[in-house]
Amino acid sequence: MAMKQTGRKVYKSMQGKTIDMDLLRQRNELTPAVGNARVNARGDELGPGGKIIKKREEVNKEYYKAQAPMPNEDAVKRTAEKDLTDDWVEPEELDEEWTEDADGNFVKKGK
Repeated sequence: MAMKQTGRKVYKSMQGKTIDMDLLRQRNELTPAVGNARVNARGDELGPGGKIIKKREEVNKEYYKAQAPMPNEDAVKRTAEKDLTDDWVEPEELDEEWTEDADGNFVKKGK
C-alpha cells in the first residue's frame, strides 16, 4: 500500500534562508548519532569504524519477536469455565452428607 505523501517541511530561518528538513534528514541518514548509542540516524546498529552491524529492520524484528504474544481470549474463557465446572457439586449430594447443627455450622452426618 502506498504511503500518503505529506507536505515537505520547509522552514525559513531568522536570516531568511530556507531549510528543507526532509532533505536534510535524508542526507544525514547514515551519519552516526552523537552520544554513546552506537546507531545512525536511521536506527541501524553500528560497530567499530561506523560499519553497520544490524539493519534497522533486523533490530525491529528481534524486538517484536522477544515480546510475549497476547493470549487468545477464547482459550482463557474456556479454561476458566472448565475449571469451574470440574469442581461443581450438585446441591443434592451436599444434603446427603452434611447437616446443620444448632449454631448454624455444617457438620458431617455421623458426628
